[in-house]
Amino acid sequence: MTELTSNASSAPAAGISVPGAAVYPGLDDWRGLPIAQQPTWSESPFFAPTVKELSALPPLVFAGEVDVLRSRLAQAAQGNAFLLQGGDCAETFEAATADKISSRVKTILQMAVVLTYGAQLPVIKMGRMAGQFAKPRSSNDETRDGVTLPAYRGDIVNGYEFTPESRQHDPARMLKAYHTSASTLNLIRAFTQGGFADLRSVHEWNRGFTSNPAHSRYEALAKEIDSAIKFMASCGADFEALKTVEFFASHEALLLDYERALTRIDSRTGLPYDTSAHFLWIGERTRDLDQAHVEFLSRVRNPIGVKLGPTTSPDDALALIEKLDPNREPGRLTFITRMGANNIREKLPNLLEKVTASGAQVLWVTDPMHGNTVTSPNGYKTRNFDDVIDEVRGFFEVHQAQGTFPGGLHVEMTGDDVAECLGGADPVDQEAFLTGYESVCDPRLNHKQSLEMAFLVSEALRKSK
Repeated sequence: MTELTSNASSAPAAGISVPGAAVYPGLDDWRGLPIAQQPTWSESPFFAPTVKELSALPPLVFAGEVDVLRSRLAQAAQGNAFLLQGGDCAETFEAATADKISSRVKTILQMAVVLTYGAQLPVIKMGRMAGQFAKPRSSNDETRDGVTLPAYRGDIVNGYEFTPESRQHDPARMLKAYHTSASTLNLIRAFTQGGFADLRSVHEWNRGFTSNPAHSRYEALAKEIDSAIKFMASCGADFEALKTVEFFASHEALLLDYERALTRIDSRTGLPYDTSAHFLWIGERTRDLDQAHVEFLSRVRNPIGVKLGPTTSPDDALALIEKLDPNREPGRLTFITRMGANNIREKLPNLLEKVTASGAQVLWVTDPMHGNTVTSPNGYKTRNFDDVIDEVRGFFEVHQAQGTFPGGLHVEMTGDDVAECLGGADPVDQEAFLTGYESVCDPRLNHKQSLEMAFLVSEALRKSK
């Protein structure tokens, strides 16, 4: 990929960002628009040098990989594949260890095997990984015991520790995010291309899950998968070809200083790609049509997701399609609904009907986490597993009634045995939060809850088929 050097060398005025490496018509139009959820670091003496360095660093992902993902998502939009997207609410630099990364990848692979069998379709595997370091916040500040400091906006912006030094917005953290993402991607590629992802091994991992009496209801499905794998072996299936998997990286494109600096021009096509990840999404708080995030992402060739909450109108969705996918290209645009278990059956049908009638071929994915956040009696931010599953069921029910395809699942999860979401077959209660709650932002499904979700969604996929 071609990298063009920025001419910027002096510190920018307040609120203005240094241009990134790529030069392309319209790529900087977002700078003149309102922008939400951004750090206050543009006047720092470290800002311009940081952006300049990021603009010259190698891409984290490559345009060819992004094109492959777009083609895979096109298959899903047409009902011929299913997307599984999972990972941390907010990655931290400290947790970017080999053990934690491998357990997260392992859990996603385990879920994918179960979903593949249920859907009888290829499953696109995508991590909220190698870049999910920024988080939108409902307030700019946080107050504890009469002390007010800037809110924690993710490790790419500031630290979680409640001190003035930690909470200061530091642009140099973008460089650490880049290098941490690079090492994470390197490890993911090693795991998924070096035999770790062998289908037979992944299935063996799931046997440990179903051997737990709490998960006995899923044993029959696990045995069916086991029989299918044995049948493949008996028929001489090429298991060498099944030892590797495609695995894509994604994150919310929240910090436009970072995303713009990592945008490169593809030497094959002359088009701009955001090389910070294969797939990028716009959050519920930043999807306003006349603001910077939608404008910037409309200019890059990556497949784009948009989170749609319960207040989304059909006109909102159609306007987003017109802006982000004017050529109606399957695989370009994914709508990720996050409406809550109480709203999904009421709010989704009209949205789905109007978008389908427009002729647009978007991929519909459910995020059953963000609309179901509550506070536990002992004060922890949590989600009830039953509510999460109910939103997934509602998503499938609406699509079945409309005759459309429920194309994917987007979840905040971890491969660790944390205690952050209530319930599950092997239940987590609020007392477990006292020792098992590790998230610095939103609660995640733990390893067992993630696999239980996969079995439940697999059952729903089989019924929808």
